Amino acid sequence: VMGQKKYPDELRERATRMALDALADSTRAKGAIRRIADELGVHPEALRTWVKKAQVDGGLRPGTTTDQAQRIKELKEEVRELRRANAIP
Repeated sequence: VMGQKKYPDELRERATRMALDALADSTRAKGAIRRIADELGVHPEALRTWVKKAQVDGGLRPGTTTDQAQRIKELKEEVRELRRANAIP
């Protein structure tokens, strides 16, 4: 089913936290994503995506934060509604 999360939030948060901790430690950083993904039974690409998102949200990596993305979505919807309301029949 579309939109259904494959992994529970708790697992996602735990895996992300573990990966961020490992990546912050130069002695454990190499192969950390794959190692933690295997350990927790998560797809490495899924974990990589969560980590990237967490890094952006935490200001550790450039990009659009989750909050910004949500705000952009809301503003686009508002613009659409205003355009509809102001359309001349």
